[in-house]
Amino acid sequence: MIRDMKRYYVLDLIRGAALISMIVYHAVWDLVYIEGFNWSWYKSDAAYIWQQSICWTFILLSGFCWRISSKRLKRGIIVSVAGLLVTAMTVFFSPDSRVVFGILTLLGSCMIIMIIPHKLLKKCNPVIGMVISFLLFVFLRNINSGYIGFAGREIISLPHGLYGNLFTAFWGFPPSDFSSSDYFPVLPWILLFITGYFVCGIFEKKNLFRLLEHKTTTFLEWPGRHSLVIYLIHQPVIMIIFYLLSALCLL
Repeated sequence: MIRDMKRYYVLDLIRGAALISMIVYHAVWDLVYIEGFNWSWYKSDAAYIWQQSICWTFILLSGFCWRISSKRLKRGIIVSVAGLLVTAMTVFFSPDSRVVFGILTLLGSCMIIMIIPHKLLKKCNPVIGMVISFLLFVFLRNINSGYIGFAGREIISLPHGLYGNLFTAFWGFPPSDFSSSDYFPVLPWILLFITGYFVCGIFEKKNLFRLLEHKTTTFLEWPGRHSLVIYLIHQPVIMIIFYLLSALCLL
C-alpha cells in the first residue's frame, strides 16, 4: 500500500535530528582535519559511534520510507545524481578528502536496486525479514576489509581478486589504492536499508502508522522535509563560515 499522500511528521523529526547531528559532526571534522584543531576525542570510539548513529539513522529511515513511497525510480535517480554532484565537487575542490561512493550514492543506488526484489520481499514475514537482513548486515560488516566475521574477528577470508577497481568498490570490494572520506558501498549497507524496509512492513502489518502522524512544534521537522537540499549545501556553508571567522581572526 502506498501512503505517500500522507505526511508522517515523526519521520521528518527523526530525519531532521539526524541531519542536525550530521552537520555538527561535519563541522567538527572540518575543524580537526582542515583547520588543524587538535581534538583527540574526535578520533575516539565514541566519535565513531556518533558518526555511525547518523548514517545508520539515514539508511534505516530511507529503507523505511522507500516501502511507502511512490516514484521510486525517479527519486533514486535524483539522489544518485546528487551523490555524483558531491563526488564531482569534492574531487575538484578538495581532492585529498574526496567523496567517492558516499551516503547519497548508496541511498540512490538502494532505491533503484530495490525495485527488482520488492515484489518478492513484500511477501516475506517482515519480522523474519528484519532479523535476517540485520544479521546479514552484521555478518558482512567487514566485507570491505577483505573478510567476513564478527566484531573484527575474521571467519572467512575473501579472495583478493574481488577487490579490483572502481566497479568492485561500488559493490563493496575496494582495491588497496581506493580512498574516500565518506565510503558507503552497496554491500553491506543495502542490508541495513532492507532492514528499514522490513521495519516499515511491521508497521503496515500491525497498523502502527498512526504513531507517526503526530505533528510536533519542534523546528527539526522543517530540515527533515528538506534534507537533500540541506545536505548538498551544508558543507559549503560551513566552509564559508570558517573562512570568514579565520579572516576575522576568530578561528
